[in-house]
Amino acid sequence: MSEFPTITALVVTYHTGPRLHECLYALKGDPDVTEIIVVDSGNPPAEQAWLDRFAATTAGVSIIRKGDNPGFAVAMNRAAEIAMGEMYLACNPDCVIKRGAMQPLVAAWRGAPAPAIVGGRIFDLHGVEERGARRNTLTIWNAIGLGRWALDRTPAPAGPVRVGAVSGAFFLIHRADYEKLGGFDEGYFLHVEDVDLCRRAIEAGGSVTYQPLAGALHYGSTSDAPGAMIQRHKADGLKRYFRKFSKGLPEKLAAALLMPLIGFALRHRV
Repeated sequence: MSEFPTITALVVTYHTGPRLHECLYALKGDPDVTEIIVVDSGNPPAEQAWLDRFAATTAGVSIIRKGDNPGFAVAMNRAAEIAMGEMYLACNPDCVIKRGAMQPLVAAWRGAPAPAIVGGRIFDLHGVEERGARRNTLTIWNAIGLGRWALDRTPAPAGPVRVGAVSGAFFLIHRADYEKLGGFDEGYFLHVEDVDLCRRAIEAGGSVTYQPLAGALHYGSTSDAPGAMIQRHKADGLKRYFRKFSKGLPEKLAAALLMPLIGFALRHRV
């Protein structure tokens, strides 16, 4: 593909708050984003009215609103079903992309083994790289601290590098690759579904790339969903992930023995 691809941004929102406005205005203002699909999985009436006005006055914006909250994975797959772009940009509703971020993402994608996923640098209000932007492949061993999973404390690369996983808050994937992978695993409700997608891409002979030259500000924790509920979904996601991907008897046994402890810790963390 020689011409620059068309890109559809997929945004799933649930009680996000005003940061959603910043997210959508940044996407609207980026000349390389050709379409925006917002899945409204639950927002107050005033926010829904704002979204409707935004869609009515902005070309290429669609709202999906089915009156339910099916979880992130299902919502992303719903958005992908109607997307017109050649590539999908996953963008959290509390992420504000830097203008021009699509160019380095696409550059890193070209030539990468398919199915290919490319994530960018996610940083907080202080400009500090966030924990989930680049990681090794998740195993039960690095989950319990016997290896390195998160790579944010390692030296920052100057250009694109292969990694085990990038964040679902900000990544690019081609439509054909998304379809080949079957999209997100809808058995996850919230958390770990992005790690799962990256793992499946690599196991299918593809690649996951971290591109530090593409950036997005991530506010984080903007939803008013209860913290205990979020931790419960994270524990359930990890349980599903290790049930799917644990390799060999030692890892399977370790996961079976340790996951109840990890789940208990997460469920009781404030």
